[in-house]
Amino acid sequence: MLLAKFGGPSFGGLKNVNGLMHIASSGGILSMKDLLDCASTLRAIRALRDWYNQCESMETCINKYFNALIPHLSVEERIFFCILSEEEMADEASIELSDIRKALRRQENKIREQLDHIVHSQHYQTALQDAIVTMRNGRYVVPVKREHKGEVAGVVQDTSDSGATVFIEPMSVVEANNEIRVLQSKERDEMERILAELSAMVGDVYEETKKSYEAAIVLNFIFAKAQLAYAMKASEPILNDEGVIDIKGARHPLIDPKTVVATDIRLGEDFDTLVITGPNTGGKTVSIKTIDS
Repeated sequence: MLLAKFGGPSFGGLKNVNGLMHIASSGGILSMKDLLDCASTLRAIRALRDWYNQCESMETCINKYFNALIPHLSVEERIFFCILSEEEMADEASIELSDIRKALRRQENKIREQLDHIVHSQHYQTALQDAIVTMRNGRYVVPVKREHKGEVAGVVQDTSDSGATVFIEPMSVVEANNEIRVLQSKERDEMERILAELSAMVGDVYEETKKSYEAAIVLNFIFAKAQLAYAMKASEPILNDEGVIDIKGARHPLIDPKTVVATDIRLGEDFDTLVITGPNTGGKTVSIKTIDS
């Protein structure tokens, strides 16, 4: 009745994250990808519950599974707010992270302005291999021709494979590069703190979500069977333990409905033996398997 009146619910995004949530409940810290998987499952559970809320006035034998679904909107929303992708955390995940990243951008812009001044200066034109700013070992540098490296005061951070170019960190930006390293360390620490906070939130709802997931899996199986039966125009058989078979217009479910031949089969009332005869074209086997299925 639910399928015919309301259509089937969506099970998209439902993932088995029981293992991940168990790790979180034990104090483990999950990665951004793992947290997104957990949030996806929480969203799928909430969507199922929302779908059920529009038709909960209907009493069915599967209501108990819908009632076992416990959404955790605050956890779901917090994860999606903080984590943008498997490799990217939002600046707004915390005030501290936002402040650190603003400071990083200011420092990076400051270094780039200083180095742009160097690479576009006529004084260094002959010394530079290219008029560009690049990075080596996580530090901003300029490419200098090996034979002119003494003309640019600074620290050599790397050398090209050919040896013709040395990548020098000018002394004017060493302190600023050091500050970037400090800010990057603070950024990593804050991101780790946020991941720990989100993991703890996930761990707190582990038991309820585990039960919700198990109920959702049962519902998925039930609706999959219902949708298949609806597509096949199938009807529920009346079963008995008296050995009586009375099938009218049966069609084997695995045969193309455009070519399958309907079969009437009776056994167990007026007679208890049935002999099926005919040429070896598969019809007898189909009849037997139709009864068996």
